[in-house]
Amino acid sequence: MPLYHKLGNFPQKRHTQFEKPNGGLYYEQLFGTEGFHGHSSLLYHVHRPTQVKEILKSYSVEPKIAIGKNIKSLLFKGFELKPEDDFLDSRKAMLVNRDCTIGLAAPKKSLREYFYKNADADEMIFIHKGKGKLRTMMGNIPFEYGDYLIIPRGMIYQIDFETSENRLFYVESFTPFYTPKRYKNESGQHLEHSPFCERDFILPSELETHDEKGEFLIKIKKEGMMHEVLYATHPFDVVGWDGYNFPYGFSIHNFEPITGRVHQPPPVHQTFETATFVVCSFCPRLYDYHPKAIPAPYNHSNIDSDEVLYYVDGDFMSRNNIEQGHITLHPKGIPHGPAPGAMERSIGHTETQELAVMVDTFRPLMVTEEAMGLDDGKYYKSWVE
Repeated sequence: MPLYHKLGNFPQKRHTQFEKPNGGLYYEQLFGTEGFHGHSSLLYHVHRPTQVKEILKSYSVEPKIAIGKNIKSLLFKGFELKPEDDFLDSRKAMLVNRDCTIGLAAPKKSLREYFYKNADADEMIFIHKGKGKLRTMMGNIPFEYGDYLIIPRGMIYQIDFETSENRLFYVESFTPFYTPKRYKNESGQHLEHSPFCERDFILPSELETHDEKGEFLIKIKKEGMMHEVLYATHPFDVVGWDGYNFPYGFSIHNFEPITGRVHQPPPVHQTFETATFVVCSFCPRLYDYHPKAIPAPYNHSNIDSDEVLYYVDGDFMSRNNIEQGHITLHPKGIPHGPAPGAMERSIGHTETQELAVMVDTFRPLMVTEEAMGLDDGKYYKSWVE
């Protein structure tokens, strides 16, 4: 079965009266996916969660495309992205297609002035630098370096940072994030050969319940627009919930690499999947132990997908001159592989300390103007000897 979780108080039976201690009823809300068919949770609110007082303004946040049909391998220097105070203003889309948006953010301050909801996409936020707490209407999740945060679409949240230097890599997906099917049995439990299990997930805790009326600003992203909506009650007024649809965290440091006598293909690093792309975690691991093994990855054709690598930490043995925060794009249609000298250099090594996140999309990615502002201008020639 999928992972079940609960917090706070709720009635024994669904869709029945749940009385407040001082009279009146709590308000039930189904927080579901795929209509009434997918994963869902039932939330119980102090106030009706439907009280919109005003829609203040709406404006476009669609990324501007620099390259619509790309064949060039590119490298973006992510740490050159200028930090900004505001959480949403700091988020910059780098690569997009009709299935997802891949981007970077460098917020300096916590998100407390308003609440945020992505009505279109599930979000995966990877914490490269920073520490703090994700605050949601379904409970809070602490985070630190190396954590993935998975936030279902429709989730209202804020984010607190204990740090001012924060670097985030994020993916917005128009289909839900799941752990790979091959790691699980028919009921959804993670199998013994899975590189992580249910114990590793960081589940919501510390449920905040605010019984407050007033004017509460929620910025809602929908169809490339940002809508500023004024609610009559505090969005975090849930007294309890249970179900299968909720935010959670997972540390990349808890991914247990799968190794072999010869070089293993990238799917052994897979961490999440959607219907339209996969996410892999490249972690410190022992190298292949066949006496003739070549630890560096073999050249391979990008026939079916675009490959995006976000470099986090360590020594990236397959490339030259790669630094923290760099993003490489290896597009569909051009083979790629180790940089010149990397294959030979890897022979005889017994381990790697590299840490990176990879996103392989099944449809080609367009490159934004924000991304081209970080382009090194020469990466596509880096295989020429």
